[in-house]
Amino acid sequence: MNPGLKFLLTFLLTIAVYAQCFSEQEVTHSPLPDKGSVDLRQTDFNHEVVTLNGKWKFFWNTLLPPEAPEPYFEYTSFPELWHNLLWKQSEISSQGYATYKLTILLPDKRPRLSLEVPEMYCAYTLFVNGEKTVSNGSPGIDKETTKPYWSTQVVPLHSHEDTLHITLQVANFHHLKGGISKEIRIGSHNILQKQNQLDQAFDYFLTGCIIMGGFFFLGLYLFGSHDKSILYFALFCIFYSYRIVGAGKYSLQAILPDISWTISIHLEYLSLFLAVAMFALYTRYLYPEDAPQKILLGMAGICFAFALITAISPPILFTRLIDPFIFLVLIYIAFAVVIYWRAYRNKRTGAQYALISSAAIFIIIICVILEYYGIATPFPFILFTGYVTFFFCQSLILTFRFAFTLKKAKEDAELGLKTKGEFLSTMSHEIRTPLNSVIGMTHLMIRDNPRDDQKEQLDVLLFSANNLLNIVNDVLDFSTIEAGKIRFLMEPIDLKIITRNIISGYQAAANTDKIKFILELDEDLPQQVLGDKTRTAQIIGNLVHNAIKFTNEGHVKLSVQKLNRSADEITLKIAIEDTGIGIAPEKQKIIFDRFTQADSSSSRGFSGTGLGLSISKKILELQGINLELESEPGKGSVFSFVQKFQILEDKKTEVLPEPSLKSPLAGIKILVVEDNAMNILVLRNFLTRWGASFDIAKNGQEALNLLTSSHNIVLMDMHMPVMDGYEATRTLRSRGETVPIVALTASLALNAEEHIISIGINDIVLKPFAPDRLLEVILKYTRS
Repeated sequence: MNPGLKFLLTFLLTIAVYAQCFSEQEVTHSPLPDKGSVDLRQTDFNHEVVTLNGKWKFFWNTLLPPEAPEPYFEYTSFPELWHNLLWKQSEISSQGYATYKLTILLPDKRPRLSLEVPEMYCAYTLFVNGEKTVSNGSPGIDKETTKPYWSTQVVPLHSHEDTLHITLQVANFHHLKGGISKEIRIGSHNILQKQNQLDQAFDYFLTGCIIMGGFFFLGLYLFGSHDKSILYFALFCIFYSYRIVGAGKYSLQAILPDISWTISIHLEYLSLFLAVAMFALYTRYLYPEDAPQKILLGMAGICFAFALITAISPPILFTRLIDPFIFLVLIYIAFAVVIYWRAYRNKRTGAQYALISSAAIFIIIICVILEYYGIATPFPFILFTGYVTFFFCQSLILTFRFAFTLKKAKEDAELGLKTKGEFLSTMSHEIRTPLNSVIGMTHLMIRDNPRDDQKEQLDVLLFSANNLLNIVNDVLDFSTIEAGKIRFLMEPIDLKIITRNIISGYQAAANTDKIKFILELDEDLPQQVLGDKTRTAQIIGNLVHNAIKFTNEGHVKLSVQKLNRSADEITLKIAIEDTGIGIAPEKQKIIFDRFTQADSSSSRGFSGTGLGLSISKKILELQGINLELESEPGKGSVFSFVQKFQILEDKKTEVLPEPSLKSPLAGIKILVVEDNAMNILVLRNFLTRWGASFDIAKNGQEALNLLTSSHNIVLMDMHMPVMDGYEATRTLRSRGETVPIVALTASLALNAEEHIISIGINDIVLKPFAPDRLLEVILKYTRS
């Protein structure tokens, strides 16, 4: 059995047993009233409750006082609605007034007794031995003198006599029905009072649960999922919750005894019509593929029409709607069962619970109809268990539906993230490929000793191309960080060289005499520490670039200060100070948000994506480091962070040949595997200038055929027709080739770097590459 169904059945069985235990009472088959009297002298009222169903004296169109002489009367069935009775061989109207009388003979020894008197249509007064004992409203001889009221009451009998003379006056001028449909019971006060209190407690408990469930689902709709089925089920719960306490035994009147009968009966019928309308709409939206939309809309429309009639008409009119409405409800239940069966067969979410709930509501409706027409009185535990089953199952359906929606949203988000990563990787490749040609050719032209005016134009071109490259890198980096895929590659780094290169590089790019660039390095800095060279340079570079961007004149200072040093570890404070525009206190938090600048208006004076600071902060946070900011508008800002580095033994720095040397790659033979003609042109020019000899393959298959033992290194593009760089590398390694392979790629998707290294590639140079970077990598693997 499905674990969910097993749990549900166990839960419902527990509820049923619990409700049955508290609803058990011994109702005897004592003598029935006959000809206006009943002998209960042999009844044990310590354990028995007696229903006073039988033949009572009946006086039509008479409100007979208890001690008045009896006029003509007939014996009639009690309880019974008036339209089912005959008076002088003729049918009587549901509107009118009447008196009932019954004599009860009691045993001498008995506990304190009470009468349980239900509501009647529509007002009554009950006398015991001539004394007024209880009343609902005030019966009269016409509509003006009759005040209707409904409630179920347990009335203690204070008479100690062994004979009870009951006189019951009833009047109805406000309802379609007249007379009495529910039984009067007599028994021990403790038994009846306890049962009445338990019935009310069940009603209050169930009402509270349904209301809370309704408002919970309403909140879920308003503040979370905007699923219409959740909305209509919430409204159904709220409307139907009134029926539990506002109908049946009318438990609401026990805590609100002064409530108007007119208001309460309007609410009773409105709650029924609107609840069924909401449930029809709920079913329509719950399983739209399986539900006949027009039929459900038609049913909801009829219910709304009934509700409108109820709202604007008196009870004597709208109470006539209940018979056709019951017929409509039975049809609707049949449709609901068919819909839920279709949904179950089509494996819709929670359809098995919908079937169980439809069985429960069918039992409830049958019980209510039987009670309404006076055919049978259902056991309270049946109704209670049925309601709990129904609402519990429906809540499970919506819970599973909401969980399914969340799961699908999560899967869609993950798919979107994956698609975004693939899109960014593809766009990166498509943008970097032409950028490689632009930047490479610009470097070549700058090194061809151009005129001063040409050099100025080439510098602008190179700066713009690098700026575009930085934007692409920022977007890719942020996507990598968001996906949690960033990794830190720890290697020996020289912070002195990194910081000097950053300052000199940005000083040349800034090309201004108004800003003084200052580099302050602690004298106790070790030659080498263990860190991520790329990320460290990226963070410091972003902060320096940000300082330059917002500084018109003054200085930009990069300082590296030792805070603490041990034998194998050093703590450094790295700070970037500027004399720029500064940042207002209220803006200092938002500048670390993605795509945000302190001035984000359309007329802002500074360009950029607004990702640099956000990326730097997130990279530091992933290492457990805080990026601090001190700033004052008009005076400048200081960005700083404190980081610990592992100290490495001082080693003599190996100096690579400078790119300016005439032939740094003399004697080196390279296999270039590249399919893009412009990239081939750029590589050919640089390799020729550096004195290398080379062969060119335009795909992986050609590379397999061209590679010989004379090649010192392979420069491998990863995306090519026929055979890509991945397959070519795997094939080369599988046949035992040990030649160094350097990947030249314009795209590096999430996890791609790890994959590239895993197939046997020695290093990666990302396009567009700086000539010095490419030369450095080639020399790294060929200088031996």
